[in-house]
Amino acid sequence: MEGLEAYDYHLPPELIAQEGVEPRDMARLMVVYREGPFRVAHRRVRDLPEFLRPGDVLVFNESKVIPARLLARKPTGGKVEILLVRERSPGLWEALLGPARKAPPGTRLLLLSPKNLAPAPGLEAEVVAVEEDGVRLLRFQGDLVAHLEEVGEVPLPPYIKAKIPMERYQTVYARRPGSVAAPTAGLHFTPELLERLREMGVELRFLTLHVGPGTFRPVKGDPEKHEMHAEPYAIPEEVAEAVNRAKAEGRRVVAVGTTVVRALESAYREGVGVVAGEGETRLFIRPPYTFKVVDALFTNFHLPRSTLLMLVAAFLGRERTLEAYRLAVEEGYRFYSLGDAMLIL
Repeated sequence: MEGLEAYDYHLPPELIAQEGVEPRDMARLMVVYREGPFRVAHRRVRDLPEFLRPGDVLVFNESKVIPARLLARKPTGGKVEILLVRERSPGLWEALLGPARKAPPGTRLLLLSPKNLAPAPGLEAEVVAVEEDGVRLLRFQGDLVAHLEEVGEVPLPPYIKAKIPMERYQTVYARRPGSVAAPTAGLHFTPELLERLREMGVELRFLTLHVGPGTFRPVKGDPEKHEMHAEPYAIPEEVAEAVNRAKAEGRRVVAVGTTVVRALESAYREGVGVVAGEGETRLFIRPPYTFKVVDALFTNFHLPRSTLLMLVAAFLGRERTLEAYRLAVEEGYRFYSLGDAMLIL
């Protein structure tokens, strides 16, 4: 596998999207083909039905972003920022803290209201352990989940400087709370577009993968030594059956987003197909990787040197991917979470 510099590209800062296009499906769409000579089509997301076929299985991630960024104060007065990663058991959460070095086990944290920084009555946490990669285990007193909307904020990616409404950072079909970042490919879909796809005979199926901060952790040094944080996923029985039936009948499985790719590929078993149920994935898809399930991918434009870009390069080919990205910059496409989209066929 190539080194990290093989996944770099030049991106002018003004192409980093600070807000989403409205309506959502008016975002631009670059259609890129895996086979034959390099060729692209420049369209809009609402044109997606032209590139899909009746019988295609379009798979979405219905995870919902939680307001996972919390502010807290130690008894000594020092402020601490908490990023919830996931709830391991009722009241026990994995979290990232900053500054972490000042919160060893035994530290008590009093949660603050983000509106006025006043203490949130009855809500506090204790650091009970430090795990790998600096993850802290926090035990919360009081019903955190019931008050999360009051004390938490959506942890927008650091490259988004603008304040955007919570609902604009959720997919229109988000149903299962648990992600700390949106599965952003899905942000382009509107109820109207979903209905048009249904009417033309595309099967719409929904699984869950809760996005953790590890998805966006920068790759440093040798990609071969990079480890992904575990992320929980759940694939319903009817989704596994629909995907396996499509594969058996030669119909395409189209993933909406890299999270769907990772869930489906993680749940694949040789000779069986996609297995329904719950699991965890640390799957790091990068060249050379042989895809077992996914036939086409709808995705955003990702950060240089990221695990997400490497996944795209594994699917489309590294040189083709970088050529598409070079063209996207030249054509003024908008990049990252709130930016434009790419369909790889």
